[in-house]
Amino acid sequence: MMGGGPCRAPLRLLPALAGWARGRGAPLRPGARAGPSRRHYKKDRLPASEGPIPSVTVTEIRQYLRAQGIPFHDGYSCLHAPSLFVEGPGEQQPPAGSVRYSLFIDKTTGSFVCTATLAEGTWQDFQASVELKHKGVPHAGLEQLDGLDQAGEDARHIWDRALPLWELLDEEETRTAKARFGISKVSDATLKRFGVRYLRTARTLVFPWFSPRGTGLKGLKLLGAECQGDSVLYVENTLPRPSAYHNLFGLPLIGRRDTEVVLTGRELDTLALYQATGLPSLSLPRGATCLPPALLPYLEQFKRITLWLGEDLRSWEAAKLFARKLNPKRCSLVRPSDQQPRPLEAFTRGMNLSKILRSTLPAGHKSIISFRQLRDEVFGELSNVEQVAGVKWARFPELNKLLKGHRKGELTVFTGPTGSGKTTFISEYALDLCMQGVSTLWGSFEINNVRLAKIMLTQFAVRRLEEQLEQFDEWADKFEDLPLYFMTFHGHQSIKTVIETMLHAVYMYDISHVIIDNLQFMMGQEQLTVDRLAVQDYIIGAFRKFATDNSCHVSLVIHPRKEDEERELQTASIFGSAKASQEADNVLILQDRKLVTGPGKRYLQVSKNRFDGDVGVFPLEFSKASLTFSAPIKGKARLKKVKDDNGAPPKQGPAEGSGASKKQ
Repeated sequence: MMGGGPCRAPLRLLPALAGWARGRGAPLRPGARAGPSRRHYKKDRLPASEGPIPSVTVTEIRQYLRAQGIPFHDGYSCLHAPSLFVEGPGEQQPPAGSVRYSLFIDKTTGSFVCTATLAEGTWQDFQASVELKHKGVPHAGLEQLDGLDQAGEDARHIWDRALPLWELLDEEETRTAKARFGISKVSDATLKRFGVRYLRTARTLVFPWFSPRGTGLKGLKLLGAECQGDSVLYVENTLPRPSAYHNLFGLPLIGRRDTEVVLTGRELDTLALYQATGLPSLSLPRGATCLPPALLPYLEQFKRITLWLGEDLRSWEAAKLFARKLNPKRCSLVRPSDQQPRPLEAFTRGMNLSKILRSTLPAGHKSIISFRQLRDEVFGELSNVEQVAGVKWARFPELNKLLKGHRKGELTVFTGPTGSGKTTFISEYALDLCMQGVSTLWGSFEINNVRLAKIMLTQFAVRRLEEQLEQFDEWADKFEDLPLYFMTFHGHQSIKTVIETMLHAVYMYDISHVIIDNLQFMMGQEQLTVDRLAVQDYIIGAFRKFATDNSCHVSLVIHPRKEDEERELQTASIFGSAKASQEADNVLILQDRKLVTGPGKRYLQVSKNRFDGDVGVFPLEFSKASLTFSAPIKGKARLKKVKDDNGAPPKQGPAEGSGASKKQ
């Protein structure tokens, strides 16, 4: 954990708790499945399988609404219109600004949400509903997935077993429980207002997800706490799964006349903030990881939104990105620092939270600023060197020593000989980061998504699942919870379509890492009649611009030139002009040393590192059983740094035992 602060990890108690709560016998071991075996399939694939996502502009949306005679007015991130799904005569057109409509249409995607009936869908769904209404066809009831029904049932059983903290008979147990979560100063009245309960069997707090009108339980979040030295590790899980858990905790308590709100990254922060200031406060369901667009309609009523997501630079970067979705003009940010920690810590330390909120910074900036406006950010980077370096790899510690970490807004170019295992390595490289909460979008243009997912699932489980099929559902359920999405493109695609899909993913899922595998397959054979190198340079420039503009890391796989197989690759070996290596922040080369007597030895070379200049090589060992390159290397792995950006690795090979079998 960075800075000793709290962090999150998956909690595997819910299947057991749900089974126990339904009276199905003894609690199951973590990971075991309660009741009949059911398989879940991830539906978050981009774009839709039948073709690219139909794009719609806000101008087209306005024109359509006017043509259909549907009144509307502009909001911050949505258009507001009367709902088609309200029973009876429906909503009448109000005097300007006097009545709120309940249908919200996202200006960016065209997706809609009706806050009165909770109906939601795509822009195409909305158009179909309008056509049906004109034909006098009654609106069909909304269908709900069985998985969500089951999650609601499980949530209800667990909720019924949980008790309010203030109703525990043992006062010492109450004090111990509150101290474990750092909420000793939070009053029973605050806990009661927000409906927080305590599950004794798991020693977890239970946060409810009520419908916006507070009429029904839609899900819940369980939060456990484990002390690790001076810090606390928060362990959480949700019903339904995180991808469907869209709870703005505290939403039923918001009044119609409230025009200001503070968004936090954790439910505990919301409790502390409300008690200290009395201000309307909501917590995001996935903290600084993602702000689902489905939540935007519920934030339209606020003229001022303050984002206070956490105490680290990752939270600060997320707050700036979320402000773009919410409309920067109404957003202000709390900059993390020792004097401005997250709300719960500030409350525990007796700090004045109202004073901190008065010192917020506007989210929007002018095109030209002075150093005085940058001064605090520069100081923040100097005082948080480890956080600035980015997310560390857990499976590749040698890579951390060279690149220092994975940072947003950078472009990484990755190359290697044909058959050396580029796709296998880059999938584990990306999976490592995804397991740490880095939202990832895969664009696999060479191999299909089923094969790619099979490789990644094998790497995730670190075992051959085809030989242990009885474990498939358990590992697949865990894998499904990762913030991982796939484009369904294959072979040639235009750069315009690919960039539009990436932009859509960034908006919908707050993607912070995109992998393109590989550039040549994406370009296809249609560019043979024009200057192919010029086209490649244009595409690389487009990816570079996307990474910078969207604070998103792009990893781009490019095949090398055709060279002598006996020679090791260098930065100049990347196919095309020098544009790729010039635009890239990092250049990684998977070297495959050919041996006459047997399989070659592989190692990874970092030949460019714009962040701090460190370059070098380290050996890799491939495990065919788990398809991983991060297997422990016999003896001491030798990391060798080199001075020359384009210099070849030392002639001496990696230590014995660090070789890898050829990719089959």
